[in-house]
Amino acid sequence: MAARILAVVCSFAMSTIRFLPVLALACLLAAPIGAQAAVSDGSGPTLRAGGGPLLPLEPTRSSMSAPQGALLGLVEGLTEFLPVSSTGHLAIVQQLLGLTATPQEKEASDAFAICIQAGAILAVFLVSFGRIRKIVGGIFGRDKDGLRLLGNLAVAFVPAAIVGLLLEDRIKRHLYGIWPIAAAWLVGGIFILAVLNRRRLKEGTALESLGWQSALLIGLAQVIALWPGVSRSLVTIAGGMFVGLSVSAAVEFSFLLGLVTLGAATVYEAVRRGHEIVQIFGWTAPAVGLVVAAIAAFAAVRWMVEYLRTRSLAVFGWYRIAAAAVVVILAAASILTA
Repeated sequence: MAARILAVVCSFAMSTIRFLPVLALACLLAAPIGAQAAVSDGSGPTLRAGGGPLLPLEPTRSSMSAPQGALLGLVEGLTEFLPVSSTGHLAIVQQLLGLTATPQEKEASDAFAICIQAGAILAVFLVSFGRIRKIVGGIFGRDKDGLRLLGNLAVAFVPAAIVGLLLEDRIKRHLYGIWPIAAAWLVGGIFILAVLNRRRLKEGTALESLGWQSALLIGLAQVIALWPGVSRSLVTIAGGMFVGLSVSAAVEFSFLLGLVTLGAATVYEAVRRGHEIVQIFGWTAPAVGLVVAAIAAFAAVRWMVEYLRTRSLAVFGWYRIAAAAVVVILAAASILTA
């Protein structure tokens, strides 16, 4: 029986992996939609409908190589669903790779840091396929628990969606820097060690017991993660634990909420900024990054699920503190700039 189950799982995974290149490009394929919002007077540079300059769709020379795209995909995949902040890691790595040297590259890099989440979304879809199947069953009236879970995910999604839309420009202007990221890593690391690490792994209830009020509290916690470096996974796991879920149930809800939140953010950013990503970085490197992100995220999520069966979150706390110290050292050496 075990061998049969394993064969089915492997067959499903292999049939899905064949479509990874297409799914990896889905984020960037939304670029033409954003480009339709642009208008041209026929005699000068292309203009956005809002008045800002927009360069031609065809990239002149990509400033990101395929190996760099692969590295960013690896960073994204390994950190997206771990409580260490993928956004913070990507911001630091992009600067180290020299991909934020100009204002145009900085905007494209910030947008790509969101769009590359498409790869991680696919990985969690595969890992959480059982739960997603229950949700689909709930939509068609065949699974009450699945329908309830869908409602909880919708409730938890709303707070960050509203605040993110209202404060997006301010967040990018003031918080996408090395010092806010380092501070968030440090505080988050201390929080894990001083608070979350005290929780016993077996304590708490199953995901089926989650009510909409508790889901809303988890959603409000997710708002904090709009600060780069905080980690959406960290605050949603912490929120789940504080409303009474077990560690494993909190992690699972965090994964599922990530599908909704990251999916919406990815599509939104691709429509708005996909043109700029293609113009600055081309198609090849971002596509490679998305594929690598999917593979790395699948491995990281599977590892985290198994790891937390018997161990605490302490390792992530120490890692965050060490990462903050590294950023300070690199800044002091002028390798990183604010």
